[in-house]
Amino acid sequence: MKLLVRNLSRSTTEQELRILFSAHGTVAECSLVLDQATAKSKGFAFVEMPNEAEAKVALSSLHETRVAKNKIRVKIAQ
Repeated sequence: MKLLVRNLSRSTTEQELRILFSAHGTVAECSLVLDQATAKSKGFAFVEMPNEAEAKVALSSLHETRVAKNKIRVKIAQ
């Protein structure tokens, strides 16, 4: 299941996201979306979790939690 993570701090790294979501299950892929011109984070990312049950637990556990002072939003990617 592919999850969209929004409202990330510009300083949050892919590794930090991977660790955050790995606490709830296996993370197959984690990709932070970067601005082409500046190579800085755009404040959102996609996290792919192969096990749907683990992904749903991660979604419910992490949605609207604070990460680096920002309240992140997690939802199923369309």
